[in-house]
Amino acid sequence: MIIGAGNATKLLLDEIRNSAKDAEKGVATSNASKINPVCLIDDDRYKIGKPFEGVLVAGTTSDIPKIAKQENIEQILFSIPSCPPKDRQVIMDLCGKTGLPVKVLPFVGTLLDTSNVGTGETNFATQIRDIKVEDLLGRDPIKFDNKDIRAYIENKVCMVTGGGGSIGSELVRQIAKYNPKQIIIVDIYENNAYDIQQELVMEYGKSLNLVTLIASVRDYFRMNQIFKTYQPEVIFHAAAHKHVPLMENNPMEAIKNNVIGTFNVATLAMFNNVKKFVMISTDKAVNPTNVMGASKRCCEMIVRFMSMQKESNTEFVVTRFGNVLGSNGSVIPLFKRQIEQGKPVTVTHPEIIRYFMTIPEAVSLVLEAASIAQGGEIFVLDMGMPVKIVTLAENLIRMYGKVPYKDVPIKFTGLRPGEKIKEELLMNEEGLKKTKNKLIFIGKQIDIDTSKFINELWKLKSAASENNDEIAINALHEIVPTFTTPEKFNSTILKKSEPVEQKN
Repeated sequence: MIIGAGNATKLLLDEIRNSAKDAEKGVATSNASKINPVCLIDDDRYKIGKPFEGVLVAGTTSDIPKIAKQENIEQILFSIPSCPPKDRQVIMDLCGKTGLPVKVLPFVGTLLDTSNVGTGETNFATQIRDIKVEDLLGRDPIKFDNKDIRAYIENKVCMVTGGGGSIGSELVRQIAKYNPKQIIIVDIYENNAYDIQQELVMEYGKSLNLVTLIASVRDYFRMNQIFKTYQPEVIFHAAAHKHVPLMENNPMEAIKNNVIGTFNVATLAMFNNVKKFVMISTDKAVNPTNVMGASKRCCEMIVRFMSMQKESNTEFVVTRFGNVLGSNGSVIPLFKRQIEQGKPVTVTHPEIIRYFMTIPEAVSLVLEAASIAQGGEIFVLDMGMPVKIVTLAENLIRMYGKVPYKDVPIKFTGLRPGEKIKEELLMNEEGLKKTKNKLIFIGKQIDIDTSKFINELWKLKSAASENNDEIAINALHEIVPTFTTPEKFNSTILKKSEPVEQKN
């Protein structure tokens, strides 16, 4: 079954026929000769029941499950590269109901040269690929303005804290493309730091001025030494503890690493006249229900506090986004391991919802936000529609050619400590202002009482230093007034999602 009776399908059918002719002559051919198009699907009602390039258009997308069964289809091919993201998601869900493997032609922008189609010399069919999780996000990959990014990266000394992590290492990869004067990777975990160092050495050799340092952002004096030695001009602060349940059990570590670490690096950035300081935040910082989210909200407030200092020459900026696909600790690698090992896929709650983006998108947002920052902003990305985690799990199972709940059970394990049913990207107090990139917005930052804030921050630091969980958590509630309990937040969300009873 081929979905779409348009230009892409015409090109594909041409190649299938040319490949079949070559196969009859015994000539080496592409995989196209193995495709047997049984029927087409299209929502243009004028095409229904008529042949398109010799293949019957059997019905609309809503008929996919029925026709797949009637025609004994073995595989579905999605052949609408320019399909709007929301429609793509709906069609993928319908394909998923068939239990059949689905392959796709990529987005138009990623299609290879098709100028030889019809001559027998093209390999159009080789561009057919397995469906990826990012195809199910309900939006196109986001594109960014590379010119603006190059303008502030080129010939600058750029430092990335947490440079070995999922976001940090991708930041380093992308920064390397813009001809920086020097890249400084700072990470406390030597294995990750070593991996990205070796990757870049293999890619660039001696043409990239790369320094890899093992250091903790908690250690003010060590960080001060790094600042004095290397004099960074642009800093991307990605170092953080981010696992919600782990930080619920070790709250003082989240405060030491995230809050105090951010304060150390931001303070040193101001003292050393760094041009830009960009902090990587999270949607979990909005109305946080856990220590990790509250600590990141406190980090946002620190960056805001720094931007309000009149003597500062540094542009301080926050970038906030949701979950990244495939990052260390994200659900996708976990689901894949569970499916491949024949175990049930575990989801905490049937109603849990998250915003998702790819790691390159997240990093491109960080870089572009920094390019347009003037200081004091919090940048928020329009991440499209949120995705139900259970839907993501079901679609991933189907991508393996298996049937959810039949071939692979899905087990609901209950919400983890501090976990929200639904994440948010903006706080109630924040408005949205457009930027030249229609998918990047500036949230209006809240002014901070600087003297009160610094006193509360000192109390928080002291409590964490004493390793007193109770005092530290109370201090975190004081400094972050939007910090609430997950029970209170989740009960409100679930109440809103309940169907309204009809009154006679």
